[in-house]
Amino acid sequence: MTLRIFNTLTREVEPFVSLEPGHVRMYVCGMTIYDLCHVGHARFLLAFDVVYRWLRASGWRVTYVRNITDIDDKIIRRALERGIPIRQLTDEMTAAMHEDIGRLGIAAPTHEPRATAYVPQMLTMIGTLERKGLAYRAAGGDVNYAVRKFPGYGRLSGKSIDQLRAGERVAVADGKDDPLDFVLWKAAKPDEPPDAQWDGPYGPGRPGWHIECSAMGCALLGETFDVHGGGMDLQFPHHENEIAQSEGANGVPFVRYWMHNGFLNVDDTKMSKSLGNFFTIRDVLQRYDGETLRFFMLRTHYRSPLNFSDANLDDARSGLRRLYTALASVDVDADAAAAAAADADDAASAPAVAFRAAMDEDFNTPAAIAVLFELAAELNRSGDAQAARLLRRLGEPLGLLQQPARAFLQGGAAAGDDGRIEARIAERAAAKAARDFARADAIRRELLADGIVLQDGPDGTRWVKA
Repeated sequence: MTLRIFNTLTREVEPFVSLEPGHVRMYVCGMTIYDLCHVGHARFLLAFDVVYRWLRASGWRVTYVRNITDIDDKIIRRALERGIPIRQLTDEMTAAMHEDIGRLGIAAPTHEPRATAYVPQMLTMIGTLERKGLAYRAAGGDVNYAVRKFPGYGRLSGKSIDQLRAGERVAVADGKDDPLDFVLWKAAKPDEPPDAQWDGPYGPGRPGWHIECSAMGCALLGETFDVHGGGMDLQFPHHENEIAQSEGANGVPFVRYWMHNGFLNVDDTKMSKSLGNFFTIRDVLQRYDGETLRFFMLRTHYRSPLNFSDANLDDARSGLRRLYTALASVDVDADAAAAAAADADDAASAPAVAFRAAMDEDFNTPAAIAVLFELAAELNRSGDAQAARLLRRLGEPLGLLQQPARAFLQGGAAAGDDGRIEARIAERAAAKAARDFARADAIRRELLADGIVLQDGPDGTRWVKA
């Protein structure tokens, strides 16, 4: 099988060929870090986490860069509102992000650069653009990019300059030659704090947003690299501007494969604080565990719109529990020798072949998850330990099914509940032994009312959360 990726630049699914054999260099636009991450952020983070995991599972060496934007208008405004230094705010929010996405099982990238550490590289790139006539100094101290001087602007969004200009609703800002021109360097303003300013050849100021990713990507991955990803909302103007800056400065193609994940809606409506349907990752994790949220999002293809709702999350939780229930029926850790002997057969098995075919076709996680359910159904019929091991193994590149099955199914019990539940199970067993079946049934009903389901088997009685 050959990995195929939908390339936004060509609008086609293409065979993936890396620049360097065996090595993939990938950049994903990360967070602007002034507040807690919301579920829309979780969507793109999970999408590219799976890309990263599958590339590695397929034998590639991956250098994965996911940046942090730690200087921006919103960051400055929030720091001023709270009366704290910018660095204190961004450190706090970065730590919160790591905590939240860690609960979703999102792997750490190879590099997580902060924009403020790459201002010298940004200034160097701006200087190169100015020397090539692609950037100009505006009245007031800003430096702007001259969009019309870059041939091919609009390739990524599929629009010509004239089409983009016709859709422009912003009047020409002071000092701009054209409304499409964008800022590379923002001159410091009197009301901005000193920690929002850097010295440079253009006077005190700070970089524009677009130049940050160009500089960090080229510095860490080279002037041309394999994959660049982000949300669909970044396709224009952010990624379009990255191409103009990077190719304008370096004179070589910037990125070979552009990937964009689809939008997230809440109850079929765009998420908005003003509509009251805005949820942070932490909001959701108060009601659902991280693996359930992950499973919910991966049931939709990364390029498709995703509808976020309690009903869909509840359905996802039920589906994930079905997979773990199948795993709980077999002790897959009991026979290590048999597990080692089965490894060689797993890759050639029909479920493994079908799973790989799905993932190699533009990371088709819904089709891959369908394979997991088929394998779980077979496991329920056969009780075969090898099927259970394969189910776990196939779940790994999706970040699923790696917990002990019984622990997941019992998850959410309050501290001390285990002992209370086991005591009630023992009381029920004693009632059954005394042939007091009415009492035994009453205990089962009482536990069920508390969300505890009892499962009787040849090895005794087990319990799971309903």
